[in-house]
Amino acid sequence: MPADTNPNGDIFGGWLLAQMDIAGGIAARSHSGGRTVTIAVESMVFNKPVNVGDVVCCYAHLERVGNTSMTFRIEVWAIRRDSFEREKVTEGVFTYVAIGPDGRSRPLPKESMDV
Repeated sequence: MPADTNPNGDIFGGWLLAQMDIAGGIAARSHSGGRTVTIAVESMVFNKPVNVGDVVCCYAHLERVGNTSMTFRIEVWAIRRDSFEREKVTEGVFTYVAIGPDGRSRPLPKESMDV
């Protein structure tokens, strides 16, 4: 939306980062079978701008599983409003930790240990 843009009409990187974290959080919850928290964003690369009217698609790929944590590479692709072409615009590496009801880290289920 226009409120999420800079003066050039490009979507703010912070907005895009938030969408990536939401996508990664959904994947982490699904993989861990419960609540997770973001503990690190190890890298971010903004390859191309996202414009108002583009459709943004986020994809989370599991890269590493520890005892309590999971690391995902998250890619963002834009479907361009006018041409309908798909372009990879952003990618980053996010790490999530599974937590229990007490807010402390908890072990991941054994079946989730495979990448």
